[in-house]
Amino acid sequence: MARERTNPELLVALDPAGGPLHRQLEAAIRAGIRGGRLVVGSALPSSRALAASLGVSRGVVVTAYEQLTAEGYLTGRSGGYTTIATGPVPTAAPPPTAPPPARISFGYGRTDVSRFPRAAWLRSIRRVLTTAPFDRFGYTSGQGTPELRAALAEYLNRVRGTDARPETIVVCAGYAQAANLLIQVLRAAGATRLAVEDPSGDDDARPLAHACGMTVTGVPVGPDGIDVTALTGVAADALVLTPSHQWPTGGVLPAGARTAVIRWAADHDALVVEDDYDAEYRYDRAAVGAMQGLAPDRVAYVGSASKTLAPGLRLGWMVLPPRLVAPVVAAKVLADRGSPALDQLTFADFLTNGEFDRHLRRMRPLYRRRRDTLLAALARHTPQLRPVGIAAGQHLVAWLPPDLSEPAVEAAALARGLAVSGVGRFRLAPGPPGLLFGYGHLSTDTIEEAVTLLASALHDLT
Repeated sequence: MARERTNPELLVALDPAGGPLHRQLEAAIRAGIRGGRLVVGSALPSSRALAASLGVSRGVVVTAYEQLTAEGYLTGRSGGYTTIATGPVPTAAPPPTAPPPARISFGYGRTDVSRFPRAAWLRSIRRVLTTAPFDRFGYTSGQGTPELRAALAEYLNRVRGTDARPETIVVCAGYAQAANLLIQVLRAAGATRLAVEDPSGDDDARPLAHACGMTVTGVPVGPDGIDVTALTGVAADALVLTPSHQWPTGGVLPAGARTAVIRWAADHDALVVEDDYDAEYRYDRAAVGAMQGLAPDRVAYVGSASKTLAPGLRLGWMVLPPRLVAPVVAAKVLADRGSPALDQLTFADFLTNGEFDRHLRRMRPLYRRRRDTLLAALARHTPQLRPVGIAAGQHLVAWLPPDLSEPAVEAAALARGLAVSGVGRFRLAPGPPGLLFGYGHLSTDTIEEAVTLLASALHDLT
């Protein structure tokens, strides 16, 4: 009976009675590539090593490699290495009407990560590695390192007007985890109803609440943020709010409305979750303080470094009513045993040494120039659009004329290589059509080009 020769690296089996050995080897390697088992860029054994492993002459392997190279499956590299040059063959061809990829995107929620202060961050890392106590690198309580909680309390009280103390702060992995932990804790305590702004983000609190079995109610938003008159008729256990810069419309909740929201929370024994979105970037008006400072027992304040430094840091924080600290910390420990200590200590040093303030002072004029470029380009090329929410942040909304639909504009823009999102996808109830323009990550030249593409799309539609 013929005995098969098998190579354990490639899982190739050759049958001496099954025809020319180099053809069998070609077919085996070809099948591995087409099926995805052998991935692009991975190196194959040398012809000498593979021949010895299979118990065949080196010429068998050389012939197979040469044929597969001619077919485009393999390629030669300097040093004599042979590597996989192509990927698996798809099981079905893509649909012929697939949309073209976007060359430019007005994507929302994007900061310019190319401006991350690497040198200053590296200095903080070095200081931390030199001076931090060894016990800081062990398991933490889940609440966060004392150094970061103290630095955050000082910064938030000074800059955002909060009433924060280190013992009421919990460090987390960005706003998304903060929302997750708070909703878990509220649901465990018997909460069944969540109120949100309409429109509002559709990728954090809303789906999390639905996943926990809570009902979600939308409260209409006006030019100045949430409509407090409509809120009075809403019964909910918690309200998620972006009072300093409503997402996405950009309204700033005035003092009287803030007082009304706090009164509503007290009347319904509800928690206000304050998402302090884009609060550090204000251009045309003085900064507005956080609501948490008005009612620290009713408001859970949430902030993050995602829009100011980089979302990849996954650094966020909550300033909580004292009654919520212990259950939120317990949920945090259950989720991930606490956020990474080195990142926390580094950010604490970064804050304490004033690097965060300096970074924000450098970035504000940069984002303001990009905003001004966008506004000027919209006024020049698309005067039929009406921008709102322009005083702060890294995005704005522009309302469309009522005879234009968001999907039609999105499709026409994408046909020209421009991605832009309509506001409608973030609504719970119907509302006027509008487009969302994220500009923080775009250069001024790219913004000009993008608005020109949009103007061309609108011209064809009208």
